[in-house]
Amino acid sequence: MPQSYTPEFKKKIVRLHEEEGRTYKSITAEYGVSKASISKWCS
Repeated sequence: MPQSYTPEFKKKIVRLHEEEGRTYKSITAEYGVSKASISKWCS
């Protein structure tokens, strides 16, 4: 079954990438979120 994330968590991940300049790789390593999910949320 796919992992479910809260809207607040998704916003946090998008903020980390867009405002703090974190890479998908570093976010994936720290939070366990797939690169595909991060890419989808940031688009």
